Amino acid sequence: MGFLDFVHERWSVLSFLAYQHLSLVVQTLAAATLLAIVLGVLAYRSRWGTAAAQALSSVGLTLPSYALLGLLVGVVGIGVLPSVIALVFFGFLPILRNVIVGLTGVDQALVESARGMGMGRMATLVRLELPLAWPVIMTGVRVSGQMLMGIAAIAAYVLGPGLGGYIFSGISRTGGANATYSIVAGTVGIILLAVVLDLVLNLLTRATTSRGIRV
Repeated sequence: MGFLDFVHERWSVLSFLAYQHLSLVVQTLAAATLLAIVLGVLAYRSRWGTAAAQALSSVGLTLPSYALLGLLVGVVGIGVLPSVIALVFFGFLPILRNVIVGLTGVDQALVESARGMGMGRMATLVRLELPLAWPVIMTGVRVSGQMLMGIAAIAAYVLGPGLGGYIFSGISRTGGANATYSIVAGTVGIILLAVVLDLVLNLLTRATTSRGIRV
């Protein structure tokens, strides 16, 4: 049996696992983005808040995903919940860093001009600062999305949903029938999903960025 025959025979299973994988990544990425924007907005005006957010992002990204998943299993058990918590945590960190960088990089002369025209702090944030910082924030979202595609595969270690289960199944049967095909099918599927997600996020970035600051 060739690889294409293997994929054809198991297409219904692979497509369902791919849907689960993409759904897990998209939903956790959305949650991570919302959380990062809220905390970033609360922190960026404070020097200490900015330093704490940057430190959290730097230190958090050094934590091995296997280690976090192992800790979560002891607290919440196996399955979807530890997978979601781990992905939101890791997805949140790069986005938080970019929210801070984007907001602190806004020209303060523009902010002062807006305040001088009578705009309140919230109006200035929503109508000026966030739109100017948006391309930087979305760069963080795209980086996070690609990272979560790989971490979602590792989540199969705790019986999380997605294509990672096919990869782990192949590894556990190394040397057996179709073991290599299982690993390759899962890996290629994740790569294709990562490419599609990045294209969608790129289009979303352009669609939601003000025309005057598009590159």
